[in-house]
Amino acid sequence: MIFPPGYLRRRTSLLDELRMDGLPASTATKKSVLDGTEKHLTVVVQLNAQRRAALADVDNAPWSRFHLKILVVTGIGFFTDSYDIFAINIAATMLGYVYGKDQVLNTNQDLGVKVATPVGTVFGQLLFGWLADVLGRKRMYGIELMIIILGSFGQAVAGEAHTVDILAVVILWRFVMGVGIGGDYPLSTVIPSEFASTRHRGMLITAVGAAQGWGAFTGALVALIITTAYKDSLLRDDPTNLVLIDTMWRLLIGFGCVPGAIALYFRLTIPETPRFTMDIERNVRQASDDVDSFLKHGTFVVDPDAVVQRVAAPRATRRDFRRYFGQWKNLKVLIGTCWSWFAIDIAFYGLGLNTAIILDAIGFGSPSSSVTGTLAVYQNLRNICIGNLILTVAGQIPGAYLCVFTIDRIGRKPIQAGGFAVLAALFVTMGFAYERLNASHTGARVFVLLYCLCNFFSNFGPNSTVGVTPGEAFPTRYRATAHGISAASGKLGAVVAQVGFARLKDIGGPNQFVKHILEIFAFFMLSGVASTMLIPETKGISLEDLSREDQEEFIEGMAQETPHAADAVTAS
Repeated sequence: MIFPPGYLRRRTSLLDELRMDGLPASTATKKSVLDGTEKHLTVVVQLNAQRRAALADVDNAPWSRFHLKILVVTGIGFFTDSYDIFAINIAATMLGYVYGKDQVLNTNQDLGVKVATPVGTVFGQLLFGWLADVLGRKRMYGIELMIIILGSFGQAVAGEAHTVDILAVVILWRFVMGVGIGGDYPLSTVIPSEFASTRHRGMLITAVGAAQGWGAFTGALVALIITTAYKDSLLRDDPTNLVLIDTMWRLLIGFGCVPGAIALYFRLTIPETPRFTMDIERNVRQASDDVDSFLKHGTFVVDPDAVVQRVAAPRATRRDFRRYFGQWKNLKVLIGTCWSWFAIDIAFYGLGLNTAIILDAIGFGSPSSSVTGTLAVYQNLRNICIGNLILTVAGQIPGAYLCVFTIDRIGRKPIQAGGFAVLAALFVTMGFAYERLNASHTGARVFVLLYCLCNFFSNFGPNSTVGVTPGEAFPTRYRATAHGISAASGKLGAVVAQVGFARLKDIGGPNQFVKHILEIFAFFMLSGVASTMLIPETKGISLEDLSREDQEEFIEGMAQETPHAADAVTAS
């Protein structure tokens, strides 16, 4: 048997202590106690070896159908999240035609329906990140999707009364939906991270995140289909036809329930990750069986009569949390992931403030003043849909997939730092040359190109990588919690961008402060480069090594043993 480092030293130390102080005078008793100690140390060695073997099987596993299943099931979550978040940009225009004064929502109403979801997301990320580490990834995975479905359905059937404003109801349901979306962030990252092999882990996580681009694309596509379907009714030039738009936005928002409902069954039947079973439930034997099952057959089986073998290992407590993050080597990583996510979301969501300018430049802005009546309504909605489709395809989707196929070759840190640096240069150019570029037709086209490049390098850069590192760089017992804290920091940046900068952009006149906002974005991108230096490169390194904890003697012994799981439940 090959003993791990520290075993012989620990064994000698324990035996010496027993010989000196802890043994009775009887030689038989001495031998019995010494034999028991020897047996305990042997069990510890065997359990640690079994844990390392199971983890090695996961880390070295080739790509399989099971990994593809994880990608699809978790990716649908991010797809649904993105659809629900970005569809409101089009739905808000529809709501304005029906419930706004002069057919447009005022500043506070528009801000309310758009910022409610990010605010709810902050709470969901913190809550479900913690619950996933306490109760399990599998147990929480599905609950947050139910909340998303409920929130989407609630918006679609929202009504009003004498004392109830429909926009207030929509805002409430969007907050509820945001809580569910927030829960999806840590779970849909940690689950593929803990199932993936070391070689393909970055690709799997970023491929899940890349589904966001398709969610935004589908939101605009569904809106275009709905607008086209109601074209004849809208073009009858009857002002009462605007009531039809009340149906249109409900269909657009309600469609967000469909992918979630499809994915719900698969989420409820997905296995618990072996790392949670092993390190938090402390059941090494069950985790080893699970690894064998999903690697060989792509399934898992829970035997109610299986032996429950609990081990003594580090547990998540307040004291342990303070001890772990009280060390600068660990705290600096959390600070780096939090600020990097905050910085990129400032810009990613702030880019939405300039969408109207970009759509005008590419010919899909508001219709000319000569177009009136319901024809103007139809053309405006159609232009918004097509314009958003173009902008998504032009930057977000290709950037995300370039990151998918290069992240395990180039590494997380170079892509993130390089992306921040390029974005800083682009924002400086767009900000200081803003007036000159938009003074001519050719300059406006150049500005559109720079805007698309910002979307491209945001996704082939920090917008993809900020969600990867916090799902890798922390121990299993704090992985989802740390990811939730990091993601919540990002959504706080989104709230700042939507609330703060939305009110700044019109200082001095319509869109007159936009150039300065772009310059502010450049500052945050430079700060993102600095925060990236705080995080480690995680490419090709096992999750256990990235936790910065001793893995050789991670298991200290047996916590409890019961013959059968059913007996344990009955006894309790």
